[in-house]
Amino acid sequence: MIDREAALDLLREPGPESHLVQHALASEAVMRALARHFGENEELWGLTGLLHDWDYPLTADEPARHGLESAEKLKDSLPEEALQAIRAHNAECNGCTVNGRFDVALRCGETVTGLISAAALVRPTGIDGMQVSSLKKKMKDKAFAASVNRDIIRQCADMGMTLEDFLALAIEAMSGKAAELGLGKAVQQQDGRL
Repeated sequence: MIDREAALDLLREPGPESHLVQHALASEAVMRALARHFGENEELWGLTGLLHDWDYPLTADEPARHGLESAEKLKDSLPEEALQAIRAHNAECNGCTVNGRFDVALRCGETVTGLISAAALVRPTGIDGMQVSSLKKKMKDKAFAASVNRDIIRQCADMGMTLEDFLALAIEAMSGKAAELGLGKAVQQQDGRL
């Protein structure tokens, strides 16, 4: 299995925009937290979160290929269960089947990062102090982060998690990487986003 440093190099290979790298790092953090929660292989789940969108810059004009190209590229770097999760995270477009908790975890985990990031960017304190209740309110506002599929986030129930517990886990995971993700108060002030 590929190590994290090699995975980071691979992630940057197709020249992704900075927001895609941020999304990959956020997805990695959430997937590692989910692995700890479920007693799964944290390294494998984290690397899968980190690399799940490897092909996005290459398939942006061909959404049905997204996830499939990544799985093909990574076949010598990750085990089949990770490749299956990568294919399944885009099941709506590529027709792959969602099989089990790992697949659901990646789908939910990578999707919730968009909602949390958007919410953090409109708060004066960034992600610092973000509450589940306020994030749930943002979920109900369909105009807020409109591209985030709330139905996929709610699939956390298929992993045996309540929405509240899943959101709390994801907020905590991303809060631990706030500076790296550009979502902390100090980073926002430096960037002039306040």
